[in-house]
Amino acid sequence: MKVPPELKYTKEHEWVRVRGQEAEVGITDFAQGELGDVVFVELPAVGTKLTQMKGFGTIDAVKTVSDLFAPVSGEVIAINTELKSNPALINQSPYEKGWMVRVKMSSPEELEKLLSSDDYQKALGAHA
Repeated sequence: MKVPPELKYTKEHEWVRVRGQEAEVGITDFAQGELGDVVFVELPAVGTKLTQMKGFGTIDAVKTVSDLFAPVSGEVIAINTELKSNPALINQSPYEKGWMVRVKMSSPEELEKLLSSDDYQKALGAHA
């Protein structure tokens, strides 16, 4: 299971890749493995305002439907439209091709509330 060290994580298994004032968001390798084959993702429209740790969409998998939680607050500036026709990208490449939304952060200091890769791996240890 991969947990890239350059990303930030939530206890709800979302990841954030920060690029300046933008944050790219997806779900972790652990989460996609627990969900099983992803068959559909409901994402917000561009322009939607997100609030940290509030729901922003859902992910439907063979095993279950799960809510997605925003790791940071801000405005959605892009969605991964490829997921509409190929949601399996989340299973195949959760940290690269399986990204879900890009957000222009309104409160970058919220990143300090997220987990480092080491802290996320320790949190996962409780699930093992």
